[in-house]
Amino acid sequence: MIRKAILFDLDGTLVDTAPDLSAATDHALQQVGRPAVGLAAVRQMVGDGARAMIEKGMKATGGMPAPDIFEAAFSAFLTYYSAHLSDTSRPFPGTVSCLARLAEQGYAMAVCTNKPEGLSRSLLDQLGLSGFFSAVVGGDTLPVRKPDPAHIHGTLERMTGAPFGWAAMVGDSANDINAAKAAGLPSVVVSFGYTRIPAAELGADRLVDHYDDLPGALSALGG
Repeated sequence: MIRKAILFDLDGTLVDTAPDLSAATDHALQQVGRPAVGLAAVRQMVGDGARAMIEKGMKATGGMPAPDIFEAAFSAFLTYYSAHLSDTSRPFPGTVSCLARLAEQGYAMAVCTNKPEGLSRSLLDQLGLSGFFSAVVGGDTLPVRKPDPAHIHGTLERMTGAPFGWAAMVGDSANDINAAKAAGLPSVVVSFGYTRIPAAELGADRLVDHYDDLPGALSALGG
């Protein structure tokens, strides 16, 4: 029997984390005298990792500061966010039942995210999702991150069990879909994530509007 794997992005794909990320980003900016940017702006800043998100926040509020100011803001972000990971963050509707269904169907699953690994594992633990995944690979786990295909290959290598004969990437952004293409994997994009480009224009093999639709999309791709 061919083993099949599904890799999931985290922020904007599995979990709606934007409210907590927004609160932490605004806190960090205000700690160094910058104005808050708000939830709508932060939704457009997610996807390239925590440091990149704070860089975007700086550029949106007057430009990059001196390195010591930036590092103070980044440290403030990490401290605040670590203490408020799941204040309001929740899995998207249908996520948990879908993961359970996919597990019953024999899929192996992992998280492949640009979010730092430690924060990713803590968030999954707090939301009761860790048990679904045999590997969690963050933006700081490897020397590369999405859209580099080595991030996907590295995630597959860290998953338990025998090699996989089929795998797919599920995400919400260009980083996810471009990484999947470069790695030679089919991809599914969710329509409810944080992409700066309309989901339908990202070039994924399938688009889903709800997790109820994901098993069928994976089956259509050969999964």
